[in-house]
Amino acid sequence: MKEYDYIALGSGSALAIVTAIHQSHPNARIAVIDKDDPGGICLNRGCIPSKLLLYPAELVRTVQRTGEFGIQSTIAAIDFPAVMQRMQSMIKSDRDAIQRELSNTLHLDYYHAVAEFVAPYTLKVADQTIKSKRIFLCTGSKPTLPPIKNLDKIPYLTSDTILSLDHLPESVAIIGGGYIAAEYGYFLSSMGSRVTIIGRNPRFIPEEEPEISALALRDLGKHLTILTNHDVRETEKGSDNKIRIHALNRATKKDVTVTADAVLIASGRGPNTDILHPELAGIKLDKNGWIVTNEFLETSQPGVWAFGDANGKFMFKHVANYEARIVYANAVLKQKIPVDYRVIPHAVFSSPEIASVGLLEEEAKQKSGAGAILIGFSRYEDTAKGIAMGLKDYFIKVIVEKESLNILGAHIIGPHASVLIQEFVTVLSSPDPTISSITSTMHIHPALTEVVQQACGNLMTPEEYHNTIKEPT
Repeated sequence: MKEYDYIALGSGSALAIVTAIHQSHPNARIAVIDKDDPGGICLNRGCIPSKLLLYPAELVRTVQRTGEFGIQSTIAAIDFPAVMQRMQSMIKSDRDAIQRELSNTLHLDYYHAVAEFVAPYTLKVADQTIKSKRIFLCTGSKPTLPPIKNLDKIPYLTSDTILSLDHLPESVAIIGGGYIAAEYGYFLSSMGSRVTIIGRNPRFIPEEEPEISALALRDLGKHLTILTNHDVRETEKGSDNKIRIHALNRATKKDVTVTADAVLIASGRGPNTDILHPELAGIKLDKNGWIVTNEFLETSQPGVWAFGDANGKFMFKHVANYEARIVYANAVLKQKIPVDYRVIPHAVFSSPEIASVGLLEEEAKQKSGAGAILIGFSRYEDTAKGIAMGLKDYFIKVIVEKESLNILGAHIIGPHASVLIQEFVTVLSSPDPTISSITSTMHIHPALTEVVQQACGNLMTPEEYHNTIKEPT
């Protein structure tokens, strides 16, 4: 049996801890284990490859809008294999660099193999048994499959396998109506596929504010078909090689059949703990299979920490990177720093782009009371830059505590939402999270950031807000 000072399972955000340990304790014996390609989900199957695909989609949609500005242009052709090859080659370059570093770092052993616990602090990796009193579990997640009859009888794609596509399907059905469906629906339709999204929830992207979901449905729905409130019951592959998805409209109780050349399952992600067997190491799981951690990200077994997707809390790369810093401080520096999830932003890189941080309106009402909040509101078209860009109906919504004028949450739909949200993230993370932190500071004119300042300076009651904003048509 080989003993290490530290063992890291996963080569995504866990590598931040490994690098920091190597710099501060160069003689520490470290093992890094990953059954998949080095770099983790974000690099290989998540954030990075999907955004490398979404930028070409953005270019396509931009060119298609040029006529609005007196510029006549057309897209002669889209070389889909070239789009995919560009993404794959860039990912491979980064992955190879990580592989070289893992293979050439002193006192570090890299195991490209499946690992499983066989006892507390003890893992079996391939044909070896290794042990450490300090273990970091950053084991990621995997796509989940919905309970659909005969799903195992058809070929289907997931957010993992879609990245290996070498040709563009003429038509694609996406099962799921959340973030993954929105982004890949945008990409595939921009490339030229006929796309149908089939979501079970009555709302598209139900995690967002209802009015943002409705506007996203309207605008993305101009380029593809989006079915909400539909239960997919069964799939089948016909003699014509077409795949038929049979769904039930939950509102009308009518049967609907969608026919497509390819199917993408985008119904969420689940834990990887079934192959890790953490229960053999005294590590507790919740009812869904995620690893249970305390406020310091330590598991039920002292000396073992879990973060990133492994604990099932917030499956965003930026959260995993933040959690890695907390784990390093607690595990290596022997501090006791609790994790703080109060300010967690996210973005949906679709068209239109969406970004959010903090409380939703209903959450704020439940926390503070309906009469204790105000809503700040401004449309992109209310700024000079928004007018120049020909933007219509996109907006910023700010949830504010009435008495203190503290910002409780912010929600944006429109171009560069993922950039504009950062001002709110910074203020919410500061000692003075009031709207005056934004309204009293100078904003460049005429830049799109003026819509942030205007939203914070245009406060109204929730009733006034809902009378102001209209359902998108």
